[in-house]
Amino acid sequence: MNQPIKQKSSPIRILIADDHYIVRIGLISMINLEPDLEVVAEATDGIQATAMFKKWNPDLTLLDVHMPVKNGIEAAIEIRQQNNEARILMLTALDGDEDIHRAMEAGAAGYVLKDSTDDKLLPAIRAVASGKRWIPDEVAKRLKSRRLFEELTPRELLILNEVVKGLANKQIADVLSISENTVKWHLKNILAKLCVADRAEAVAVAIQRGIIHLSTKAPA
Repeated sequence: MNQPIKQKSSPIRILIADDHYIVRIGLISMINLEPDLEVVAEATDGIQATAMFKKWNPDLTLLDVHMPVKNGIEAAIEIRQQNNEARILMLTALDGDEDIHRAMEAGAAGYVLKDSTDDKLLPAIRAVASGKRWIPDEVAKRLKSRRLFEELTPRELLILNEVVKGLANKQIADVLSISENTVKWHLKNILAKLCVADRAEAVAVAIQRGIIHLSTKAPA
């Protein structure tokens, strides 16, 4: 009796967005070696990523968080607006709890660090593409630690970004058109919320956690 012929399933179609050429090419080469995975499009920034998603409608989008023009979190939001069932996996060197939180809030179903080996990345791709979530232990710990801190207000974030630039209280007051006493009051709250003793420590902790970034454009 003849056995029915099994139909070969289509590979998981993947869009990769990363502004680093070597990283992007390495990912493409590694993924395309897998018979059940196929890179169908690539992008170097968030704007290209959203355009490529619209054109190719991939099964999974692999986004770097920190990209020029439009970052991965902004791209994830726009992609999810195009298709609220889009499956997104974040791959990034940024491991601050705020970066991870923003990515998940943007609709990412998984978050993998760039120092992960293929035995961690490939299962993450397959899991997220199948509709599952992928949160490694180290990422889960970062998210858990975030709950220990009170969130900064939008005004406090503005002031903290000016502190990073090295501005004094009077200069910050002039930039934001508020009084110097108001700046001092906000700074007091910022130090308390970050559990630090001074401005320098506040900047260091904020950068480490991904609350602010030393770039021309911070993540949304």
